[in-house]
Amino acid sequence: MNWGSLSNFLHMGGYALYVWGSYIVFGVFLVAEVALLLKRRRTLAHRLSQMHRLHIKESHETAS
Repeated sequence: MNWGSLSNFLHMGGYALYVWGSYIVFGVFLVAEVALLLKRRRTLAHRLSQMHRLHIKESHETAS
């Protein structure tokens, strides 16, 4: 496609709201997905750390 100018490209032949809106919605969901994955990873690491500390504590108590 030959847009001719940046303005024509950004206008997208009258469909700019749909095209750029789709990109914005996709970007928001992509950022949210990454944020949720990082949160789940931190939560899992915290839980594993707690379980490990509990296991160490229990093994010391049974050894005594």
